[in-house]
Amino acid sequence: MLEAVSESAEEWKSVAQAISTLIEEATFVATPEGLNLRAMDPSHIALIDLSWPASAFEKYSCDQSYNLTARVEDLLRVFKRADSKDRVEIRLGEENMLQFRLVGGYERNFEIHLVESQYSQTPLPKVSFSVAARLKTGIIKQVLEDIKSISDHVSIKAEEAKLAFAGKSETGKASVVVGKENPDLEELTVKEGGEATYSIEYLSNFARSMTSSDSMSMHFSTKMPIKLEFPLGKKGGMVQFFLAPRVD
Repeated sequence: MLEAVSESAEEWKSVAQAISTLIEEATFVATPEGLNLRAMDPSHIALIDLSWPASAFEKYSCDQSYNLTARVEDLLRVFKRADSKDRVEIRLGEENMLQFRLVGGYERNFEIHLVESQYSQTPLPKVSFSVAARLKTGIIKQVLEDIKSISDHVSIKAEEAKLAFAGKSETGKASVVVGKENPDLEELTVKEGGEATYSIEYLSNFARSMTSSDSMSMHFSTKMPIKLEFPLGKKGGMVQFFLAPRVD
C-alpha cells in the first residue's frame, strides 16, 4: 500500500521536469520514511538525487519498500495537465499501475503503467567543496542564459566577495559578476578561491526546471564537480544536482 498526498502540484511538476533533463525512465524508491530517487544520465557526467521525506507530504502512507519505475514522458504528460495549485494524490494501484488524482477546479484521474527495471542505486560523489553560495533561483537562470547566448560552457570563479561567470566561443565572450552587494546573492562562503568550467546546457536546463524553488545553493571547488541544491517545498524535501567539470 502506498499513498502520497501533496497540497500543490508545483513540486511534482519541478521534479518531473528536472528528471526529464537527464533520463527517460525514473525509479522512485518508496519506503515508510518517504520517497527517494537517484539517477545518472547516460553519459555519466550528471546525477540527480531527490529526497522527499514523509513529513513533507500532507499525507503519506507506505507499508513496505517499493521500487516504482515510470517513463518520464508519461509523468510529464500527467503533470502538464496539473495546475500549480492542484492537490495531488498518488496511489499504487493494481496490475502495476500508478494512479494520479488531481483536484483543483475540477477532478482529474490518470493511471500510467509502471515498467520493469533492474535498479541499483548510484552512490553520491564524495567531494569536498571550497565554495558555498546561496542565490535566488531567478538570477542563476538569468546568468546562465546570458552566458549561453555566446558559449556552450560556463566558467565559474569565486573570490571573497563575488562570483564571476564567463564563457567564450568563436562568436566572442560573455561575462557576468554577482557581488555580495547584490541582494540576489544571499550568502557566499569562500574557504579558498575556486574556479571550474561546466556544460552550460546541463546547468541551464536543470535550473529552468526547478520552478518550485525561490532560492538554491551552489557548491564547487577548482576542477571538481558542482552541486546545486534546490529545496522542494517548505517541509524538508530536497533535489540535488551534481555535474562533472569540463576537461579541456
